[in-house]
Amino acid sequence: MADPTRAGSDREQLAAFLLAMRSRLGADGRMLSALETVPRRAFLPPATRGDVYAPQSFPIPCGETMPSAELIVRCLMALKVQPDSRILEIGTGSGYVTALLARLGARVVTLERFRTLSTEASERVRGLGIENVTFHHEDGRQGFAESGPYDRIIIHAALPVLPKAFLDQMATHGVLLAAIGPERGAQRLVRHEKAGSRFDEAVVGTVWWQHLAAGRAAVL
Repeated sequence: MADPTRAGSDREQLAAFLLAMRSRLGADGRMLSALETVPRRAFLPPATRGDVYAPQSFPIPCGETMPSAELIVRCLMALKVQPDSRILEIGTGSGYVTALLARLGARVVTLERFRTLSTEASERVRGLGIENVTFHHEDGRQGFAESGPYDRIIIHAALPVLPKAFLDQMATHGVLLAAIGPERGAQRLVRHEKAGSRFDEAVVGTVWWQHLAAGRAAVL
């Protein structure tokens, strides 16, 4: 049975978070509505305590983490997802960002190397009545060309350089967000926008993310 005290606290914390995102980042109505209709706590382990919108990451199964809610909003705003956007997500994780992308766009293809995470994320997302997502148990290092091209691509991991395969899978005027940098230390969170045969880049911020791992997990 749901804890009514925790539910009430979550609603208050969400309301404060939405106000902060609107005033500090200029989040628009579509973004705020998506955040309001995707309950963040539902995508975290049951033992998670405290304010799930606090400026911190949270552990999830398979040794992975869910980024802070504000960093997620910054990433989604940098992507500028449109209602007709076809989206590729590398690193499904808990499925929280997947659900937000689905609320904002037309179609999401999401890849996850851990079968456990992919299965649980699918159940959570379907439980919200979201149907415009296709889940795949893959590592995603070369994207997923068979469902491309994509208007938006987001990679929840770092890379030393951006593989050409991802650039080839971007639609005209497509946008890709990825962390570029060394395996140890800070990386640049870079927004790549395709303009004809040229790619315009803009640094969104600094992150410390794990590098994109090779292969599907053998056990989990």
